[in-house]
Amino acid sequence: MKLRPDGKPTEEYRIAVLASGRGSNLQALLDAIEGGSLPARVVGVFSDKPNCGAIALAREAGIATVALRPRDFADRDAHDEALFSAVAAVQPDLIVCAGYLRIISAASVRRFEGRMINIHPSLLPKYPGLDTHARALAAGDAEHGASVHVVVPELDAGPRLAQVRIPVLPGDDAAGLAARLLPREHALLAATCSLLATRRLDIGGGRVRFDGRDLAAPLQLDAHDQLQEA
Repeated sequence: MKLRPDGKPTEEYRIAVLASGRGSNLQALLDAIEGGSLPARVVGVFSDKPNCGAIALAREAGIATVALRPRDFADRDAHDEALFSAVAAVQPDLIVCAGYLRIISAASVRRFEGRMINIHPSLLPKYPGLDTHARALAAGDAEHGASVHVVVPELDAGPRLAQVRIPVLPGDDAAGLAARLLPREHALLAATCSLLATRRLDIGGGRVRFDGRDLAAPLQLDAHDQLQEA
């Protein structure tokens, strides 16, 4: 149980964010919190890149940060042990991988089983890994999108919680498609975190439940930024 400074329990929903890049998904979460649609607090931002935009953004917002370079550790397990011990210290209810570009060790994933999600720029199970926009174009897909899923040791393979879809337009290239998807990706992540923070979506115990029922298919983000059952 988390306690306030006066020793009384708090119901505050605490989010830790992992990021390696510019921090646009982190900013989307902070905007949703500021706007009142996400009843939570970002209690720490963690990275493998000390000079990335997400760390700078967090510091400007007064959020605690820890950035540990992998090259300063003997191996992946040692790096992850140090980084995720720092994550554990902020007592998060949820860990959000928001553009975190390292594969997380299986031991660290198991340490936070049922409390870690990732946002991925494809309609999983299509295109796990990198270069998703180019791969969707090369395959001739009519639509593209992003997915939020539970993190498991296998790459981008955890239960899918929610997705957003956009059409692939004539003349799209990878950069243009990525740019058009990004604001919808931001809305998807914020909406998913809101359902988790309000306990409408539950990823604990090895099951995914939405409003008390097992989730049969990923929720879909509509044009009003609301998540609906498929």
